[in-house]
Amino acid sequence: METITIHPKSEEQASLFEKLAIALDVPFERQEKSPYNPEFVAKVLEGSKEVAEGKGTKIRLEDLWK
Repeated sequence: METITIHPKSEEQASLFEKLAIALDVPFERQEKSPYNPEFVAKVLEGSKEVAEGKGTKIRLEDLWK
């Protein structure tokens, strides 16, 4: 089957679409917005990418507080 993505403008609209899906016995998933700041997420992903490319710095646990 196909997937339809709906972008409600308010919680009221989202609730209405959810009730309609339930009434029509249509399976649905509701995805909430991420609680994380998008700029922070971008920095974390960039850091992970750099580590994967070998650009990170390793610090031994024993040397952490020195």
